[in-house]
Amino acid sequence: MRARLLVIVLFLVGVLAAGLGVPLALSNAAEAQLRLFTDQLTDTVRFASNAQRPLTEEPNLKGLEADLVSYDNVFQVAVMVLDRTGTVVLATSRNPPPTLDGEGQDRVKRALAARPSEAYPLLMPWDDRPMVLAEPVLVDTEARGVVVTITPTDDLHAGEALDWSVIAAVGVLALGLSVLVALPIVRWILRPVRRLDEGTGRVAAAVLAGAEPEPVADGSGPPELRRLTASFDQMAETVTQAYSAQRAFVADASHQLRNPLTALRLRLSNLDGQVRPGGIEDQHAALEEAERLSTLLDGLLALARAERTAPLTTVDVDYGVTDRLDAWRPLAEHTGLTLARTGDLGLHAVAPAGAVETVLDAVLDNAVKFTPSGGTITVHTALTEAFVEIAVSDTGPGMAPDELERATDRFWRSPGQINVEGSGLGLAIAARTSELAGGRLRLDVPAAGGLRVTALLPRPTDASRTTLP
Repeated sequence: MRARLLVIVLFLVGVLAAGLGVPLALSNAAEAQLRLFTDQLTDTVRFASNAQRPLTEEPNLKGLEADLVSYDNVFQVAVMVLDRTGTVVLATSRNPPPTLDGEGQDRVKRALAARPSEAYPLLMPWDDRPMVLAEPVLVDTEARGVVVTITPTDDLHAGEALDWSVIAAVGVLALGLSVLVALPIVRWILRPVRRLDEGTGRVAAAVLAGAEPEPVADGSGPPELRRLTASFDQMAETVTQAYSAQRAFVADASHQLRNPLTALRLRLSNLDGQVRPGGIEDQHAALEEAERLSTLLDGLLALARAERTAPLTTVDVDYGVTDRLDAWRPLAEHTGLTLARTGDLGLHAVAPAGAVETVLDAVLDNAVKFTPSGGTITVHTALTEAFVEIAVSDTGPGMAPDELERATDRFWRSPGQINVEGSGLGLAIAARTSELAGGRLRLDVPAAGGLRVTALLPRPTDASRTTLP
């Protein structure tokens, strides 16, 4: 932003410098050329007057020739005298005499028609053509000949180039000074914007972590931006309070409901043998609903914990995987399932402490519930260019391709698995935990069937690995 605003300032200063400098340079060049034109026109008219008698009355051009040669030697301006037919009858000491270009010949024709020289258009510094002036030798308003002067424009162009260089240098100096003046002004203007940009990320992290966000407003910058930063701080405080209240409500509700729910389950269980035969089915249904509500509360509490961000650190992936496999192996073997580990060892990831365990608990819970007896659940770890992959594959029924995108939604259950116990929060917790670590959760269906859930966690820059035999 600062660089862009500085470029805009430089562009405007450059346009202003060009708008003032270019007309000034053109005006100076036109003035210098007009002076040269006037001086040479005066000399050409004088030579035309001096050539009248030698060219018409006395065909002796010796005296005129000496005058013209002396003029040429002093001023380096070639002079030619042409008769009424346009034939050169006298030229200064140049052999061969200078040649005229198309514009010079046109000027000679106008002079033979008794017309005076016209002013030259502006000659630019890169135009090296000489200035050709042709004045008629008049006798009773009749042109008896023409005097032509051919003036080099090297000195004129050198002066123009010097003027343009000075103007360009002044323009560059103005640009440099504008940078020196604009830098502190741009920094002062953009300081609130920069603090807003930096503060946005800090506010988001603070809100998710339940901490107080650092204020953005510091009283600097233009009044409009100061008001904007103050409004941003007020908004951040409001969002933080609302988010904290929401999270506190979920956590408090889960905790506060646990005790009466446990008491309700005990009372329902104590009714065994005391319920009339017609109410036994209702008692069992009530117990199932109480159990489902307890599972739902556990999921909400786990989700509330997952929503609370923690500082990122380097976590030992092997430790987390081994710990969770050991914890889930008894239940898996009890239901006739095999737990296996493949892939790379010695892996570390950047994530909040306990993130690997949280993700594996949620994903393994799903895999154990949906994999039929005799199946296999495989945890595969791998190191890629940017992530550490922790993939859990099962041999269960899997999901339809159109269900994979919705599987991480809260409380979503596959239509074919409605009767399986669960809250529908497991994959949502795993996905949220991966996202807070800077990674993501990926679901796909392997060619052999089942479901593969892969958590991608950022890898440290110095990550290394070994491979399981």
